[in-house]
Amino acid sequence: MSDRIQHTAQIKSTDRRSLITPEGIDLQIQLADVGARIGAIVIDLIIINLALFLGFLVFVLAGMTVNPEVAISLYIVFALFLRSFYFLAFEMGPKAATPGKRLMKIRVAARNTAIGQARLSANAVFARNALREIEIFLPLSFLASNSENVDGLIGLMGLIWSGIFLLFPLFNKDRLRAGDLIAGTWVVRSPRPFLGRDLAKQDGRKVQIFSFSTEQIEAYGIHELHVLESVLRKNKAATLKEVADRIRKKIKWEKSALENDGDFLNAYYRALRKRLEARLIMGVRRKNKFDAR
Repeated sequence: MSDRIQHTAQIKSTDRRSLITPEGIDLQIQLADVGARIGAIVIDLIIINLALFLGFLVFVLAGMTVNPEVAISLYIVFALFLRSFYFLAFEMGPKAATPGKRLMKIRVAARNTAIGQARLSANAVFARNALREIEIFLPLSFLASNSENVDGLIGLMGLIWSGIFLLFPLFNKDRLRAGDLIAGTWVVRSPRPFLGRDLAKQDGRKVQIFSFSTEQIEAYGIHELHVLESVLRKNKAATLKEVADRIRKKIKWEKSALENDGDFLNAYYRALRKRLEARLIMGVRRKNKFDAR
């Protein structure tokens, strides 16, 4: 618990943002700092350039003795494919993060909270990474490949163009790239979670006083179980009370005078998890409260 309190204390209030779930629960997230984002892109560029170097050895040097033109053509295709799909492939994955982002403990997330915990879509990932080409790679590639033939004024304008987009996250409160702004995404911290003991095994003596009917337990599904687990791990009194009141209203539970919100939620979590696991063994998977029973 002390580790969790210390970690929470280190989070600046200006870095926190609200992520409202469909149940109206406010899950606080923390924006990734600029240093972490710079570190991530540097790591990713190192990985890309190492892959390009290895590709050069394979396609060009090894292929020169066979057919130099084909070898060079294959290398160019490989380089274009790698740069274009490196970020897309990793950010569309379950971690929503490139190797650089994972090392820096950050990830891409959907920013639109109006519909509650929106999923990161392939369209959003494509949009934010397509803009990266326009923001950075194309101007720098143009300057690097034509440095001797580029007019000084045009070169200066290219550097200013790249600089504006590189520094864009510093001049908005959510630290958004232009690509994030258009795609409806942001980059958030994704630290290793504090797991502690299994919530289903905690405070067994306290939760034994609660007895829920089958109908009350089946009011929710797997999605709500995960949200409830997140709420219990954060252990914020105001959120615990809000969620407990919502569940009591949903399952028509009468609160006793001495009933503790945390104990009630732990008991309901244990009961819901036990029921869902039992049904899963029988081949029945209820994704959320809207699924048919």
